[in-house]
Amino acid sequence: MRSHTASRFSSIRPSATFAILERVHELRAKGSDVLDLGGGEPDFDSPEHVVNAAISALTTGQTHYTPSRGLPELLTAISEKLELDNGVVARRDNEIIVTPSAKHGLFITLMALLNPGDEVIIPTPSWVSYASMAHLIGAIPVSAALNPTDGFRITREALEQHVTPRSRVLLLNTPNNPTGRVLSPEEADVIAEFIREHDLLVVADEIYETILYDDAKHISLASRPDCADRTITVNGFSKTYAMTGWRLGYVAGPYDLVDEIIKAQQHTVGCAGTFVQYGAIAALNGPKGDVAAMAREYAARRELIVAGLNRLPGVRCTHPEGSFYAFADIRDTGFTSSAQFAEWLLDEARIAVTPGSAFGPGGEGHVRFSFATSRPILEQALARMETAFSSRFRGLANNFDSDSRIS
Repeated sequence: MRSHTASRFSSIRPSATFAILERVHELRAKGSDVLDLGGGEPDFDSPEHVVNAAISALTTGQTHYTPSRGLPELLTAISEKLELDNGVVARRDNEIIVTPSAKHGLFITLMALLNPGDEVIIPTPSWVSYASMAHLIGAIPVSAALNPTDGFRITREALEQHVTPRSRVLLLNTPNNPTGRVLSPEEADVIAEFIREHDLLVVADEIYETILYDDAKHISLASRPDCADRTITVNGFSKTYAMTGWRLGYVAGPYDLVDEIIKAQQHTVGCAGTFVQYGAIAALNGPKGDVAAMAREYAARRELIVAGLNRLPGVRCTHPEGSFYAFADIRDTGFTSSAQFAEWLLDEARIAVTPGSAFGPGGEGHVRFSFATSRPILEQALARMETAFSSRFRGLANNFDSDSRIS
């Protein structure tokens, strides 16, 4: 019987991060004590005032459709936030769309900007869904692999190697998942010059913007006068406010682009959830104590996991500048691939991590460790890893001695 599914799905693999999460659930259902350092979900509960605002909306009948672009009060709050925090000017009436998740915002943005056969340049390592989103709409993802020895810095050389007459969009993520890199002013200069010279648009995923360390400063490319007319900013509430299950994000950009993106919103989901939007209004306009407390805790966890990983034989890990991921170099551990390392760690230590190969070219040889979990769990995971590494290297040494005696 002939296939009745669309051919574009044949080249798309299931999400690597969701596959790991499902494996964790499967093992736990069988009684295994698995520690999950693979996911990207904050372990904090959503702030109480945000929850209360959504409950109040439900109990007062705010359960009907909103305008497709979102509640006017929320659009106003987002517009004010963008100008105050990011230096980005976006009018509430026609340059912002509230979307059911930043992920959906990214998808409908790419759908509106890319024709089948158009190319989207993605600096890698990058989030696992970018390339698949491009495939789903018939576009071509082009990976611009960044150099780990250069700290995964975006350079003109890395970008120029991959631009063609079919290039249409540069997809940028800062702070970066999985590397934890934060865009520098010098990199922003490179990107600004590159996109104008090649007449490209930028889609900027800024979902981790508030999770920063040391002296790192977040740069919104749309805040630059030479980039504002070419940049769509995508952001949301999942990471900053620990609102992952709420599924709420937003898209902001020039009117002529946003006016096309809204069509995809209207003909797919229609609008984001109404009472959820009331929670978002409370998040943006309410107290920020919870956000600051989460940021401080992430900073403490970063120190813990980076120090612990660097104690493991053959593992090297630099401090991430942002996000809640440590992207460790495991090339000197003796494993042939990051996938083999991740499988071994799950089997031997019951710890779930994400292999760097899931994040495209440039990711191999590294493993992403999420520290969006409590310090006691991180300490337990590091202790298990030390035990597993000790056993492995002791076994390798014994095998070497045995081979030497045979010879």
